[in-house]
Amino acid sequence: MRPADVDTSRRPFVLIWEVTQACELACKHCRAEATPCRHPDELTTEEGKRLLDDARRFGSGQLVVLSGGDPLYRTDTLELVEYGVEKGLRMTMTPSGTASLTEAHIRTLAETGLRRIALSIDGGSAVSHDGFRNERGSFERTLAAAQAARRADLPLQINTTVCAETVDQLPAVRDLVSELDAVLWSVFFLVPIGRGRVLDPLSPARAERVMEWLVDVASASSFGVKTTEAPHYRRVALQRRRSATAEPSADGIGRRTGITAGDGFAFVSHTGDIYPSGFLPAAAGNVRNESLVEVYRRGDRFQRLRDPDALTGKCGSCEFRHVCGGSRSRAFAYTGDALASDPLCAYVPDGYDGPLPEQTFST
Repeated sequence: MRPADVDTSRRPFVLIWEVTQACELACKHCRAEATPCRHPDELTTEEGKRLLDDARRFGSGQLVVLSGGDPLYRTDTLELVEYGVEKGLRMTMTPSGTASLTEAHIRTLAETGLRRIALSIDGGSAVSHDGFRNERGSFERTLAAAQAARRADLPLQINTTVCAETVDQLPAVRDLVSELDAVLWSVFFLVPIGRGRVLDPLSPARAERVMEWLVDVASASSFGVKTTEAPHYRRVALQRRRSATAEPSADGIGRRTGITAGDGFAFVSHTGDIYPSGFLPAAAGNVRNESLVEVYRRGDRFQRLRDPDALTGKCGSCEFRHVCGGSRSRAFAYTGDALASDPLCAYVPDGYDGPLPEQTFST
């Protein structure tokens, strides 16, 4: 199933379930502000299985990402993967680079039917990555896990956070993504929530240059490139092709529209709260007493986020709002209004003379 085949008003392309907030690491950017202790009100194994049953109602092949914290902190993670696979879900996982991520564990996950493993690399060396992750040895463990995934024929995705501290590491990380035979490089542009509030974001001009560079990387690489919380990467790619109305097959991005919070994306917290995104923590319900499918399809918050004409400010005036739409999570983090303009975007639509969003920037 290709992304272009997903009707995002009916189902998310990506459903993330934060199975726990517990993790041994204390990464500087951590959205979840993870701690070594599991929350006493986490969804139980049976509640988790009911959630996966409900997710199956979105349709066969629904993509489910088990995230955290560190999903391997739970003792039932393998059971949950196996259950989801049996239900016809495409089960994937984003484990942390800790000692628990052994080759045997990775091989078992692959044998159980996990479709992809996503590992985080935020620097091209142990010094830069471990410094960002606040854990000595994380870099080497992550590389070892990536190599183990390759030996197990488990497709590998690399996630990288982009902020002022990591941006100069991107070329070195790009080289690692290639060397590790990853199938996708997912580049996360910082949203200031959780521990990430104390990190410096990029300026809009610097972010624009990074996205232009990423377009070049995507065209020259064997792996795919996607951005998270930076849908204006699509606008940059379209502008580079000198056409704002390019057909989906010709836009070089592979989707008719972007995936943004609440529109192609849904998130369930460790305690069952339903969010448009983990970076937009405004609950629209809880899976313990509501259907995730119904909340996603009919909930007012989700429906509003899927309406590009509801956007305000320069995002609302932008001719690219139907293919981009800006980061609703970043707008919410800075203004409290998820429909406001994304302050990371440098583009100003022709003829727009209204207010511009404000952000404290690093150059």
